[in-house]
Amino acid sequence: MSSVIIPEEMTGTRLDKALSQLVPELSRARIQALIADGHVTRDGVVEGNQKHAVIAGEAYTITLPDIKPATLAAENIPLDVVYEDDALLVINKPVGLVVHPGAGVADGTLVNALLHHCGDSLSGIGGEARPGIVHRLDKDTSGLMLVAKTDAAHQHLSEQLADRSLSRTYECLVWGAPMPPIGTVDAAIGRHPRDRTRMSTRGVSSRAAQTHYRVLNKDNAGRIAHLECRLESGRTHQIRVHMQHLGHPLIGDPTYGAQKTKQQSDINQSSVAEADRNAFLTFPRQALHAHAIRFIHPDSGTEMAFDAPAPGDLQALITLMRAKT
Repeated sequence: MSSVIIPEEMTGTRLDKALSQLVPELSRARIQALIADGHVTRDGVVEGNQKHAVIAGEAYTITLPDIKPATLAAENIPLDVVYEDDALLVINKPVGLVVHPGAGVADGTLVNALLHHCGDSLSGIGGEARPGIVHRLDKDTSGLMLVAKTDAAHQHLSEQLADRSLSRTYECLVWGAPMPPIGTVDAAIGRHPRDRTRMSTRGVSSRAAQTHYRVLNKDNAGRIAHLECRLESGRTHQIRVHMQHLGHPLIGDPTYGAQKTKQQSDINQSSVAEADRNAFLTFPRQALHAHAIRFIHPDSGTEMAFDAPAPGDLQALITLMRAKT
């Protein structure tokens, strides 16, 4: 239970906004749900209007119901935990692990694994004992993910994601070498107009998206390049879509790299050994890894930074490309 009195300077503020500022451990969305469910009283009377304009001196009490148990099953799936404390975890997600149950995937996900790993240390996201996924990675993209354990941490980290103070950096291998070698793809992304499973720079209800890239290395014929990409936004499949838009799709991308590039044709007709050619031409997933993340800790205010090397399959491909320089 939390009790607060509205200060003079908050007079006229919406109730949900005022309470989320006075009780920062609860997100605004959580406050709104509590108001709707009758768990907020004003001077002893239930106040169900989240838009109510508060007045200085009003006394509000928030009664928190018991945390609901998670609706998903906890599963003992090994996790590579890079960092963990009472507020959050940093996970190095392997290739092949789906983040959250969805269409066609009922279990065996990162969320199921986190429920087992965290146990009773989850204080509840939106009133349910579940981990707060701050951002996602595709099933076949490896790398660092940030997960909140508390409602307050989830809100704080989500705000950092929105205002870009949370930084994510990726590395990938693409067909061809972008020119200039350092640049920005600034192209809005939306749902593909004909294929609902894909995103597009000519999509429906597009939203602004920027990807900064730089070429780290390339083979001597410019057929393959190793890139570092930093996101200014977090659209679905952003790097994959932007690299396709640039004319340099990710190696191994089954969705955005199907159209054969000149570089793919060149390497197939080159003097490169067949085994080496096939390593690039038949790579079984998009060659993409989230290798660095930086953010402000929601409790301590400390700047935190983590790095994770590329997994073995991608590192082997990078090494092979370097051997051709």
